[in-house]
Amino acid sequence: MSRTVHLLGRPRIETATGGYQMRSRKSWALLAYLILSERPPTRSQLATLLFDEADDPLGALRWGLSEIRRALGDGVVVEGDPVVLRLGADTVVDADVVTRGAWDDAVRLPSLGSTLLEGLTVRGDSAFDSWLLSEQRRLAAASEEILHEAALAALAQGTYDVAIRYAVQLVAMTPLDENHHALLIRLYRLAGEDDAAQRQLAVCARLLRTQLGTLPGPAVRAAVRETRSTATGTTAAASIEAVLEGGRAAVAAGAMATGADAFRTAVRLADSADDPELQVSSRLVLAEALIHSLRGLDEEGMAALQSADDIALGRADRGAVAEARAEHGYVDMLRARYDRAEVWLTQALHFADGAPLVAAKATAYLGVVRSDQAHYTAARELLERGAVLSRTAGDLRRAAFSLAMLGRLHLLRGELGPAARHLQASLELCEREHLLSYAPWPQALLGEVELIRGDLSAASALLEQAFARACQLRDPCWEGMAARGLALLAESRGQTARAFDLLADADHRSSRLADSYVWLDAYILDARCALGRQHDHPHTDRWTSALERLASRTGMREMTVRASAHRDALDGAGTAGRAALLAADIDNPRLAKLVMTAPAPIVPSPRRALVEEQPGEAPRPATRD
Repeated sequence: MSRTVHLLGRPRIETATGGYQMRSRKSWALLAYLILSERPPTRSQLATLLFDEADDPLGALRWGLSEIRRALGDGVVVEGDPVVLRLGADTVVDADVVTRGAWDDAVRLPSLGSTLLEGLTVRGDSAFDSWLLSEQRRLAAASEEILHEAALAALAQGTYDVAIRYAVQLVAMTPLDENHHALLIRLYRLAGEDDAAQRQLAVCARLLRTQLGTLPGPAVRAAVRETRSTATGTTAAASIEAVLEGGRAAVAAGAMATGADAFRTAVRLADSADDPELQVSSRLVLAEALIHSLRGLDEEGMAALQSADDIALGRADRGAVAEARAEHGYVDMLRARYDRAEVWLTQALHFADGAPLVAAKATAYLGVVRSDQAHYTAARELLERGAVLSRTAGDLRRAAFSLAMLGRLHLLRGELGPAARHLQASLELCEREHLLSYAPWPQALLGEVELIRGDLSAASALLEQAFARACQLRDPCWEGMAARGLALLAESRGQTARAFDLLADADHRSSRLADSYVWLDAYILDARCALGRQHDHPHTDRWTSALERLASRTGMREMTVRASAHRDALDGAGTAGRAALLAADIDNPRLAKLVMTAPAPIVPSPRRALVEEQPGEAPRPATRD
């Protein structure tokens, strides 16, 4: 008998003949924990989390497991220590559909967008409360991404009224997400509802101004300029190819906006000519330019990707489908929508059929997804494979990317030797192959390695050059990472006030566009929290709360642990409580040391005596946008 387990909203179990309602609220909490935990928990962990106040915690746990067996029927297996839960083949869990399923299945769920275990109050250990809040935030974010995918799919099919309905829900769920406003404005423009687009623009501008003190960015401005294609007649394929060639030449010469306009023209001409092959290729090249070259326009790029995907699927063009889904996964990775990124990237590998360029891209991006989530063993294997595949395919930029992300992984784990080797290899590849638009990333990370080693002179040279290059490129991520490193350098020299100023600047730079790398935002926040704790800064509590929300919403496991460690220290709970429990599943010796010992400075200072030498100041931050 088929069953649907509803964990979103008020929990319930539905079957073809009715439903089942478990009597104990803690049984629901136990079931949710078993389903959503990444690895089986031990019985002692479960007893402590949920039944610690009972006279017989393990006995109460056994009763809860028995109720789960009754509720889920003969097909379920709940056994062992650690406790393994295996659901029957005919059992569907709404939370799994939202995080890993197809958008068209998820969007039909009546509970989409509802809170996990809504209305259920459970008196558990504080660690369980932290876990539940984190999962509620993560699943809320996954519901938003489902609505986003549904809106893009409806846009690609030309059903603007349906797409607008989904986009309105998105804006209501997260009114400060500029990308959601940009999508809704674009949809109004395409549907011919210009007045509605202007009203939405006014709403967006007012919200951003009053809540964040900012103005709408490139994504919204581009959406306002969107026009519905009115091209008529046909254009020869050779002419469209010539337009695409002109666009590529402009991008190669650094005229990104000119190139993107040429690609937009090619899309309109291909649609007018009703040439499916050119419809796909023009959209893919437009999406690549918008996502990788013209920063702030990922939303328009994703719309182009979804349209290309739909057309390519209809033509059974597996290579184009793989390309579109790899790029979609990349954007979701940037936005820290890791569950959905994994779906897109896994599908890209399936459709790639061994094509080396797309396989290299999808493998490397999947490695970053795993690394951002602190699944370091899997991440290392994927990034190493991505580097090999990239070199084999002749994609040296992707090889440099994979090597840099391998270096970052080792840096996070405190493995400074391997970190330096991979980052140096990435930087040398960038400089040898003139890939200077990527060089600031490995260079800034290498500067952090040298800083931890205590070589302030080497760290200063690397970080200052990385920052200067990043400002020249006007890349928010590169600027933010380099500015963060300069802040740590300032702190190591005893320039604490300057360190706080540089971290504030790093935060501004990294998030000034709507398509920033969200993991970096968390990385900068973590440094602000650590420095704030060290110097008793009055804003430390606010920074910690922001990191808690961001890390839990996105599923950044290590950042969640770090936020919990900061919170424990601020609340006087010690670092062996919630943070230690959360860190137990993460293979990172450096993190384990953090949560098991007293708080330490964020930058080792073995050469603090060098402060007296009065080294030169870090470069002055460039004018903000």
